[in-house]
Amino acid sequence: MSKLIDANKKIEENVVGAYKKIENTVVSGYQKVEDSFVDSFLKKEGESTEEAKHRVELEKTAHQKEQAKKSQQRKERLEKKHSK
Repeated sequence: MSKLIDANKKIEENVVGAYKKIENTVVSGYQKVEDSFVDSFLKKEGESTEEAKHRVELEKTAHQKEQAKKSQQRKERLEKKHSK
């Protein structure tokens, strides 16, 4: 029984190792594409790629907050309208 457990453990390590290599390759490729996109379309003059990513994330957060505020205002107006 011990040989079977050892064999399964070795298979498990190989499978997990292969998965991790694939995962790292995919993530690395995605990051390269993302950086290229930011460099080409989002980066402002004198701004690094990382600075542009951070700025875009801040803008996204601000936009989401504004949308949530507008949604809440619409909801309140509808509730007020229907309560009359």
